[in-house]
Formats: sequence, C-alpha cells, structure tokens
Amino acid sequence: MHKGNISSVTEFLLLGISVLGKNPTLLFLIFSLLYSTILVFNIIIMSVILIDRTLHSPMYFLLFAFSISETSTTLVTIPKLLLMLLTGQQSISFTGCALQIFWFFGLGANNCFLLVVMAYDRYVAICNPLQYQVLMNHRTCAKLVAASAVTGFLISFSIDALIFRLPFCGPRGVRHFFCDLSPVLRLACTDTYMTGVVIIILCAIVLLATVILIIISYIFILSAILKIQSSSGRQKAFSTCASHLTVVITHFGCASFVYLRPKSVSSLDQDTVISVGYVFLSPLLNPMIYTLRNKEVKFAIKRLLRNSLCFKKL
Repeated sequence: MHKGNISSVTEFLLLGISVLGKNPTLLFLIFSLLYSTILVFNIIIMSVILIDRTLHSPMYFLLFAFSISETSTTLVTIPKLLLMLLTGQQSISFTGCALQIFWFFGLGANNCFLLVVMAYDRYVAICNPLQYQVLMNHRTCAKLVAASAVTGFLISFSIDALIFRLPFCGPRGVRHFFCDLSPVLRLACTDTYMTGVVIIILCAIVLLATVILIIISYIFILSAILKIQSSSGRQKAFSTCASHLTVVITHFGCASFVYLRPKSVSSLDQDTVISVGYVFLSPLLNPMIYTLRNKEVKFAIKRLLRNSLCFKKL
C-alpha cells in the first residue's frame, strides 16, 4: 500500500449526471417526484403493517423489513444525486465515497438475502402449513432478518476494504452519479485485475446463490401447489407468491445486468443509465406490486383511511 499516494486524493468528482441528460433542472424535478413517491408508498406500507393487527404475521414482518431496507438504500444515493442536480456540486469526499459503497452494497446484499427469507416463508406456508407457526415464529423471523443484515454488511465491508486499500493518486473523476464499484476501481493507480476478480466472485456469490435458493424454494412450492385439488386453492397459493416473484425478477434482473456482465469503458455510461432503474424503479415498483396485488394490504389501507376520517370527524 502506498499511503502517500492514497492521501493525495481527498475527494472524487461524480461525472455521471452528464450521461443522464443535459437539463439538470428537469432531471431534479423528475427524480424529486419519483423519490417522493417512493418514500410515500414505503411509509404507507410500513405504517399499515405496524398499525393493523391483521398484518402482524411473519409474511408482513418480512415485508416491513424489506421496505425499511429498500428505503434505506435510496437514502444512500438519491439525496446526493438531487443535491448535485440542484447545486451543480459534484464532489464527494474519499471517506464519503467509501461509506456510500459500503452502505449501498450492504443494503443491496441485505435485500437479496431478505428475498430468500421471504421465499422460504412462502415455502413453509404452502408446503408445511401445519408447522408454519412453529417454524416461522417472530423470534425466528427476527433472527433471519438479523442474519441477512449481518451477512450483507460483512460482504460489503470486504468489498470496501478490497477497493480502498488500493492507492488512488488521480484522476479522480468517477463516471457515475454515485460511487459504484467499476468506475471507482478504474481510478486506482495500480493493477486491479485480481481485486476485480475477487469482487466479481463476491457479487456472484450474493446474486447467484440467492437466486438458486429462491428457485429451489419455488420448485417445492410449485410441486405443492399442483397437488392442491381445488382450483380456488391453487389460485390463492399462486397469488401469495406472484408479488414476491415479480419483485425478485425486477431486483435480480437489474442487479445481475449491472454487476455480473463483462465490463468495458463504454459500458460505464450504460451502467449509469441502468442504475437509475435499479435505484429508482425497484423501490418504486415493489411497494406498488405488494399493494396492488395483495388484498389484505389493500383492505388494511382502506381501514386505516376510514378510521382516520372517522377520527377527524370526531
């Protein structure tokens, strides 16, 4: 490690805004509207789950944890992006860049593991319904959520340590709107081939391992559903899984395309554009999917609104 070289870079410049468009004011308005919608939808879902006792079950406890994690992920990147669009200030400190990568990938990995836990919850509910209350009690759910967070942040810490142990002596322009792996790694003043390989392996472990576990869960789930005699029973079982599967496809599709495909200099601009979808669309669509496709959540929201109106009249 060349500590003198590392200290020569005290901040980076985030240059990815130019890829997104040439009208920062319009981008600020669009992204502000999207971000406000994300916060409103996720806050509604979390509030309804907390307040409505009919939703105090393992399935909705996991959905609550997932909403917190996704909302926290947006806090890592979007406020900084909006500030850059508003002020034109594109700098981020060396420490701030390291923290952004740590939190972004820690929460991202946590989201992946939570989706696995949610798939396991559906597996137990459909394949072992008589043991559901025993296998998925609140203590077990809390342990699974905690294990997801700890594992995610341990992997993120490893990635962060691999990147920021390298010497950075210039240039300092990050071709992205936040500190992402590939554009930051390209700025190191040394050969980063082995570091890049190890990081890709860690990302692959998170993404591929979690996808494989989810696929295995749904193989057993599908087998159990096909054995259900009544068509209404099969339809109800499918409906409880449809929202989760849609979120899985959205989340892993974007993440895999950005972090597992071969990199080139030209692909960095593509990654920047794709990351907008990953950062904005995933946390925006997920609460909408769970709200629009879930009757219990919709009924709970209606009850909450009705009770609020009755309280105001009093």
